[in-house]
Amino acid sequence: MDAVALRQLIADGQVSAADVDTVAREAIMGVADDLGALAQPLFETSLVADEDGPFGGVPFVIKDSGPFARGVSFAYGSRAIRGVADEDHELMRRFRRAGLMAVGQTCAPELSLNFATESRLHGVTRNPWNLERGTGGSSGGAAALVAAGAVPVAHGSDGAGSIRIPAACCGVVGLKPSRGRTTSGPDVFGGMPMGVDFALTRTVRDTAALLDAVAAPSGLPRPVRPYGELAQIDPGRLRIGFTTLAGSTVDVDEEVAAVARGAAEMLDWIGHDVSEVATGFDQRDVVDALLLAIHAAGKALLLAPRRPDTRLLEAVSRSIVSETASMTDADLDSWVRAQRRVTGSVEDVFDRIDVLVTPVTAELPLAHRTLDYDDPRWTARTWLERILEFGPFTAASNVSGHPAISLPLGQSRSGMPIGVQLVAGMGREDSLLQVAAQLEQAMPWADREPPIFAG
Repeated sequence: MDAVALRQLIADGQVSAADVDTVAREAIMGVADDLGALAQPLFETSLVADEDGPFGGVPFVIKDSGPFARGVSFAYGSRAIRGVADEDHELMRRFRRAGLMAVGQTCAPELSLNFATESRLHGVTRNPWNLERGTGGSSGGAAALVAAGAVPVAHGSDGAGSIRIPAACCGVVGLKPSRGRTTSGPDVFGGMPMGVDFALTRTVRDTAALLDAVAAPSGLPRPVRPYGELAQIDPGRLRIGFTTLAGSTVDVDEEVAAVARGAAEMLDWIGHDVSEVATGFDQRDVVDALLLAIHAAGKALLLAPRRPDTRLLEAVSRSIVSETASMTDADLDSWVRAQRRVTGSVEDVFDRIDVLVTPVTAELPLAHRTLDYDDPRWTARTWLERILEFGPFTAASNVSGHPAISLPLGQSRSGMPIGVQLVAGMGREDSLLQVAAQLEQAMPWADREPPIFAG
């Protein structure tokens, strides 16, 4: 069941929250050894939440992406970092008010700076569709447990695609809301924050209902009706653009491209005005803009009250710390200008269309250790260039702040999930979720279960 259905069972008295908690723990442990998705043992008791919230009693998991839940330890996926959160992150407070019961914590790569969920601390997190393949990153532990039926919803964070790429690799739904729709991290060296926290689910209605439950007040456009209601309403004829081009240096796997084209053709059949478009931004500017965020992580390590032992950091993290220490004002200015160029280009696209359709990744899920974060050959820049070869479609919307969602609309001949990304205008999660719901109905995925499944 998805979270909405599960909450209804609890509200109707057909099951108790305690029953659901027990079953969720059994389900997680039933797949835990195969997947390697847990960052630590399950919490002895689930974290307190409002039983009367819209998701009261629904089990979920939080991600090891920093201090998030009061009293819960965190490591950022690193051997060099260990702390305990003194207080709840603002989004965790909203998750608690929504009634979500956190039963455990999921793995993430070191500093969440990889599109593979692998670390020297925890090893590899494996894909429930094929244990020899990765889950994407950085919210790969979350995606694996949702895909495997262990929990219906899981916390994730997305700084360059880290919700959408695992969603695509594991065959689940992953929304990155607009910048400011949910809580984000602090400003990055004078630039805008690029990371957004939200969640992974198995259904569009769960994503819409959860956004209703946890969205923060902001200056963004507010929907005229709740997202959960809007997702059930025909949006009318929209202008849909699509592209499967990822830049001159990246070849997109034909199976991956075919699913994105199929989604665009389906939207044309539904009645939208569909056309091929050029996105217009330069991928080199995307890399430059992301250097703002990646060096923010380096600055945080340099300014930490107890600076981590760099000998315990993985190789790319060591490079980031070293480069951040020698960063200049000219570097910062160059990266900020790149961010503005990308943002302007993305905004220009949405002057012409309402929703953009693209692949999520350029390839099928990768074999483990393909993206080796502990390889000393990488610099911050070359590492970003490498991971964006695998995930070239997602980062621009982090730079610009636009909302984007990954939907599991296809499978490869070998049975691996293939995701399709939808991106909408700034603050237009309503259009995004309406089109997503149309595709969910027209190209359903609910009957797909991976070989590793908690049922």
